[in-house]
Amino acid sequence: MFLERKKMSTESYEDALERLGELLSCKSDLGKVAVTKIKKLFDELEEHKSNKSSDAVQRIQSGFIHFKTHKYLKKPSLYSALAKSQNPKFLVFACSDSRVNPAHILNFQPGEAFEIRNIANMVPLFDKTQHSGTGAAMEYPITKLNVENILVIGHSRCGGIKALMSIEDDAAPNKSVFIENWVKIGTSAKNKIKEEFKDLSFEEQCTHCEKEAVNVTLGNLLSYPFVRERVEKGKLALRGAHYDFVNGTFELWELDIKTTPAFAFS
Repeated sequence: MFLERKKMSTESYEDALERLGELLSCKSDLGKVAVTKIKKLFDELEEHKSNKSSDAVQRIQSGFIHFKTHKYLKKPSLYSALAKSQNPKFLVFACSDSRVNPAHILNFQPGEAFEIRNIANMVPLFDKTQHSGTGAAMEYPITKLNVENILVIGHSRCGGIKALMSIEDDAAPNKSVFIENWVKIGTSAKNKIKEEFKDLSFEEQCTHCEKEAVNVTLGNLLSYPFVRERVEKGKLALRGAHYDFVNGTFELWELDIKTTPAFAFS
């Protein structure tokens, strides 16, 4: 009996339907009972699906109501101005990680920062034939909105960096469709950390790589003509940062980290 129950608990719903069909074919008198139970099960599944959907919709609605009540309606002049145009001073690259929201961390107000978020806050080298989405997202705020600052924020316990550091040089590609190819943008950071900090634990290496990958992105940004031109003319400043949500600290450094010390906020 125990083995039979175990088998039933691990079988797929296709197997269960097949077993039900076999049972009903042998005992046709069970048909009405089966219909009643299946209808009840169907109703329960529909209710479960509806409840989950309602929870999500309710969260979205309550979130917007809170925003409109406590922010939008309390700052009419701000949102009236934003309805006409935007003039952000910052272009921020940050990770898509749900724990790392630049506006929340740095208290950016609406219209103050143009944000680009992706896995591990990376920017690929300039290439018109690849990663055009990143290029377009950069080109607009830099050439049309004339942002004055670019800030690249890495963060603690970054899954993208962990994936990068886990890639072996001679290993076959893993099963991810996009992630591995994307994080390989930071390969030079991984190689540097593996060489310079080979005696550290994997976790400690990842922490160093989170910061070094930011430097790689800062370097890659200069491969974009419209970025380099503005940096050379003093119209655009590039900075790197690392947000540690475990300890509640934030490090900030200039593009040339060899000559400019980092500022730590805690």
